[in-house]
Amino acid sequence: MCATCGCGDDGAVITLAGHDHTHEHEHHHTETISLEHKVLAKNDLLAEENRRWLATRNILAFNVTSSPGAGKTTLLERTIRELRPDRPVAVIEGDQETLLDAERIRAAGARAVQVNTGAGCHLDAQMVRTALETLDPEPDSLLFIENVGNLVCPALFDLGEQSKVVVISVPEGTDKPLKYPHMFAAAGLVLVNKTDLLPYVDFDLEKCSGYARSINPEVQILSMSAKTGDGVAAWYDWIRLTKAGEQTGVSPDDPLTGHSAGSKPRT
Repeated sequence: MCATCGCGDDGAVITLAGHDHTHEHEHHHTETISLEHKVLAKNDLLAEENRRWLATRNILAFNVTSSPGAGKTTLLERTIRELRPDRPVAVIEGDQETLLDAERIRAAGARAVQVNTGAGCHLDAQMVRTALETLDPEPDSLLFIENVGNLVCPALFDLGEQSKVVVISVPEGTDKPLKYPHMFAAAGLVLVNKTDLLPYVDFDLEKCSGYARSINPEVQILSMSAKTGDGVAAWYDWIRLTKAGEQTGVSPDDPLTGHSAGSKPRT
């Protein structure tokens, strides 16, 4: 059970596909929504403080999200090695347990702090604020926030980043955007990773891109292989073209999330 957002088995509703279901506990449902709004509103205030703190230091921050195993850490390792000569790079690592990813990031040459969330399924703005105080990234640097491997709750929690970057991999299937619409609605960029495996899996890049744009018409989509390096130059160009303080992502009145998480990405 997530102690922050309240998601868990006792809040789940199981419905057979094609079967109409009417919620019979409207009072409980209303209380749950009210609590969620309060949690998100408090988080958004803290996120704005983080965003101002980063902007005053001209730090470009990205919230990198994915399912487990999509290749976030491998992508960041390559990105650090290839961009660090031009600009300092720091990383906030989010995981439920272990320091393994933070150790990989440090070995690649970046300063990093690990945030272990325990039973929590996402990072929130307060965790990031505490991590920033510990990490103290340099002015004019790049900051990557590697979120917990999960495409549900991280969609709702603004951390103060310039943009959410969603990493998916071709073995996960073409319909990933349809399964996790909130995350793709909030994304400024979708990276389709592990394209070196395309000959071996059933994945339609054009159809997946169409699904993502049906949810977020302005989202940018890049295909790449973090392992081989194919396509990563376009990812680096996207980073260089994003300016610190220029927020990209979901619009404040987005019907999926119902709360502010940034403006639509500029193309």
